[in-house]
Order: sequence, then C-alpha cells, then structure tokens
Amino acid sequence: MTKRLSVAERLASTEKDALLDDIARHSEWDRFLVEQAVLHFGERYITFSCNQIREQLPDLGPGLLGAVINSLRTTGIIAHTGQMVPSTQENTHGHRIAVWTLTGKGRLIAARRHAARTRKAVA
Repeated sequence: MTKRLSVAERLASTEKDALLDDIARHSEWDRFLVEQAVLHFGERYITFSCNQIREQLPDLGPGLLGAVINSLRTTGIIAHTGQMVPSTQENTHGHRIAVWTLTGKGRLIAARRHAARTRKAVA
C-alpha cells in the first residue's frame, strides 16, 4: 500500500526538488572554486569547517557548499573528524556543522596542486 503524503510533506518535497535544481544549475567553475577552497584550507589547517570556507567565497546560493562538501566526502578526499561547531551563518541560528580534515587521498591531491604551483612560479 502506498503511503499518502500530507500537504506539508508534498510542499517540503517540492522545495527540496527546487533546491536540487538550483544546485545542479551552478557552473562547473562554482564547484571548482569550492573544491579549491577546501584543498586550500586542508593544506594549511589540520581541521576546518564550512564557516571558514564560506568567509572566503562569494555568495554561491543555498546548498552548493554543502553539496560539494558531501561530494568530497563521498569520494574520500575529506573526512568528518567527529567534531561539530556552531554555524556562523546568520540564517542557521547557530546549528551545529561538521569539522573536516583532508584524508590521505586529499593530502596527495593538495600536495600535487602545491607542487604544480611551485613549478609554475619557478618557470
């Protein structure tokens, strides 16, 4: 038997679908920018949160930062440390967000990126 959704559940589902459509419309450049910011913070700090990353990025709209972070987590580039910190984003009212660290795979990518920048600067 199929469960019937309430009006509130249908509206929430519609809002979720609209948000996912907005995230999908972001350019490859926006995703690349977030990925580079994550590698930058991971290279310089043992741990980091989206609070630090968000401060350095232009407004990319709702959901993109979280979607890219989730993608980096599922591909094994970053890992959750088990720590949580309050969000500094005003509309979240201080809800808890994850603290991340680069994995071995992420550190290798960051090291290669750093080496490429160094070679370019020397040339």
